[in-house]
Amino acid sequence: MNRCAIAALFAAAAVSLSAHAQTHRPFTPQTLRGELVVQQSPDVTLNGKAARMAPGARLRSDAHMLLPPGSVAGQKLTVHYTLDPNGLLMDVWVLNSAELANKTWPRTAQEAATWAFDPATQTWLKR
Repeated sequence: MNRCAIAALFAAAAVSLSAHAQTHRPFTPQTLRGELVVQQSPDVTLNGKAARMAPGARLRSDAHMLLPPGSVAGQKLTVHYTLDPNGLLMDVWVLNSAELANKTWPRTAQEAATWAFDPATQTWLKR
């Protein structure tokens, strides 16, 4: 394979990843939105309050790649997250621009319980 063909393949892959990062990922009705700051993993602040990441927790970038918590330490990130049964952060997704554009998303379990979620469109409607 010549160098031009290899360069074209890398360029196509980069465009594909960029396009993927701008789409909505599938979230569940248990997924909440918040502001996360990684202190020293597993310690974080979530919505300005001390919290912890669960053992085995996953942090994903806006391109859906696994992200080492230390690589974003100190940064304020808008995220979607789920909690384990003990209230520890289990899955955390840094939002991409398409997901950020969807402004209506519950920030508490109480809001989620009173709103309606459409998994097909990944949108919430306030009742």
